[in-house]
Amino acid sequence: MKPLDSLRKGIDFVLSFLCSLLFAAMVVIGTYQIMARFIFRSPSTVSEELLTYCFTWMALLAAAYVFGKREHMRMSFLADRLPAAVQKALCIVSEILVLLLAGTVMVYGGFSIVRLTMTQSTASLGIPMGMVYTILPISGILIVLYSVLNIIDLIRGAANVTPNRKTEKYRKGV
Repeated sequence: MKPLDSLRKGIDFVLSFLCSLLFAAMVVIGTYQIMARFIFRSPSTVSEELLTYCFTWMALLAAAYVFGKREHMRMSFLADRLPAAVQKALCIVSEILVLLLAGTVMVYGGFSIVRLTMTQSTASLGIPMGMVYTILPISGILIVLYSVLNIIDLIRGAANVTPNRKTEKYRKGV
């Protein structure tokens, strides 16, 4: 196994674990919120805010994970009609565009919003809003890293230009 493949597998494992952990936390917090509201007749504002932030973090981490696995939604009916070399070039250009977008909007913009909101506190939890927004640059960095790994895989031929998990394994060891 190559070092880049083990790096990808390590990041995949950590992200899947974090997403599972956040989802489990959301189930527990949501159950508590329902019990507090309907059984104890004392609604919790903290749980509502915590659920929102857990969901946001889970969604952005899951988006990075799915992007890294190359299992995101893809409309390929036009691209599939092109020759293989053009499809490969189109995939690489697509990865570069995503890399630039994630790097600019999520990483650069994310760090900017984190800096701007560190002095503001959340309504119920009282933590700095910048801490909540740190998920933007974190997931942006992960998407940029995955994009670089995907480009390397496409160039070296380890990734298929039209990945389909049901019919083929596009990465060795997957």
